[in-house]
Amino acid sequence: MATADTTLPVVRAVRYVQPLREGGSLPGLIETDDLGTYVVKFTGAGQGTSALVAEIVVGELARRLDIRVPALVLVDLDEAIGRREPDPDVQQLMLASTGLNLGVDFLPRALGYDGRGRRPPSDVAAPVLWLDALTVNVDRSWRNPNLLLWHGELWAIDHGASLVFHHGWPDAEAFAKRPYPVDDHVLAPFAGQVAAAHERLAPRVTAELLAEVMDLVPTGWLPEVPGTAGAEAVRARYVDYLTLRLRNASAWLPSEEYR
Repeated sequence: MATADTTLPVVRAVRYVQPLREGGSLPGLIETDDLGTYVVKFTGAGQGTSALVAEIVVGELARRLDIRVPALVLVDLDEAIGRREPDPDVQQLMLASTGLNLGVDFLPRALGYDGRGRRPPSDVAAPVLWLDALTVNVDRSWRNPNLLLWHGELWAIDHGASLVFHHGWPDAEAFAKRPYPVDDHVLAPFAGQVAAAHERLAPRVTAELLAEVMDLVPTGWLPEVPGTAGAEAVRARYVDYLTLRLRNASAWLPSEEYR
């Protein structure tokens, strides 16, 4: 089994179940040797490993802030499983993704949230909206909520479109003050006063916590950063950017109270 320089659990893929064609990256449902079933997001997908970095960083931040998110693991994919796949597109993707990939715990019989039915309470909606604003998640709109209802609770999924700064590494000050398009956010009508969530959550997002989360990212998945050499320096850049964004919350924190 492949090894990883991270404390995320590593499990071995034993059976490819089916592709999930809702997204452009063609994630797949895979059974593993821990008797689990995971939605696997592949390193060989077109979005590249930066999307997997965002999945880990934002997903694990959410977990530490008591936002419901599925558990994350690393899934070791053997070349033989890919070669047995009859669909040529899936086979090509899997053969390009041998080794470690990201697994998101599959929530059986979960329903996609569509805004109908029971309103999510403000103390559930506001933290999700706040974290999305902090990490500039551009993919939580009514068109694509990326929320599930499971056992009567709201779960946040699919954070690969967060941390948009790491696709271009803009000036730190410019990123830190980037406004967030809250009007398009699926939970904006239910979030109440997000400033209260900020007061409660922001002190918990310390540089130490951010460094702990960054340490969960496999070194080989980290992007190249202009003017930055070495994995630890790259991890530190993420910590610095997010810390600076927290300090500039007045520029992006939604101030309107949604009803």
